[in-house]
Amino acid sequence: MNFTHKITAAIAGMACLLASCTVNKAKNDTSLKKYFDENKVDGCFTMLNNADGEITVYNMKLDTMRFSPASTFKIVNSLIGLQTGRIIDENMIIKWDGVKRPVEAWNKDMNMTEAFKVSCVPYYQEVARRIGRDTMQQWIDSLGYGNKNTSGPIDSFWLNGKLKISPDEQLGLVKRLYFDQLPFRKSVHGQVKAVMLQEANTAYKLSYKTGWGFDDDGNALGWVTGWIEENNHVYFFVTFVKAPNRDTDIAAVRMNITKSILKQYGFFEGKK
Repeated sequence: MNFTHKITAAIAGMACLLASCTVNKAKNDTSLKKYFDENKVDGCFTMLNNADGEITVYNMKLDTMRFSPASTFKIVNSLIGLQTGRIIDENMIIKWDGVKRPVEAWNKDMNMTEAFKVSCVPYYQEVARRIGRDTMQQWIDSLGYGNKNTSGPIDSFWLNGKLKISPDEQLGLVKRLYFDQLPFRKSVHGQVKAVMLQEANTAYKLSYKTGWGFDDDGNALGWVTGWIEENNHVYFFVTFVKAPNRDTDIAAVRMNITKSILKQYGFFEGKK
């Protein structure tokens, strides 16, 4: 086997690893249903305790179904952009195109760190255009990301319902990102992990990326995917919500549910 074939085989093996975190032996926690009911949404939650490999799931059916990743795709868009040099580093500025958008925070020049934090769609659409379709598809295939469908405009396939991924697969992605096990440079892993850090204090560190989109039936979809660290232990989690009412405040609901569940599990006190 020559060098090229070895690299191809290694990437193919990585894609298989990324496909999901096995949920066959997961603990089903129906006590979490109340948080979704209180917020009048359907959804699921999955968590992996890295110390013992225990997986806890609420609503297994949705956990293994695929949905649009919405802005959680910015994790992968960032990784590919940095790896290919289309994003020079986390401080690279992309100029505002002058188009006024409903999210006021997007209406200015900004760098990658800020664009990631405020989930600036136009910034990452420009990154995707610079990456290009062929290169983007190659990386999506190599990662085994969801259904790997990038059809439609290069700057919106993760928003238009073509690309889909399951909560279970999202969990596998963030776990391998955390441990530098994706097919990217170690420095690239580190840059993306750094921008995912949202809260840090003496008790815990909370890292995640959110997403908000719609499915083919008009349901609002919400994501929170990431990890929490306490006492040098890491726990990976994914919250997914689905609401038939487009007026549902997904931004508030997805975080309300996530933090309520984490609190029920004893996080935020530095005792885990």
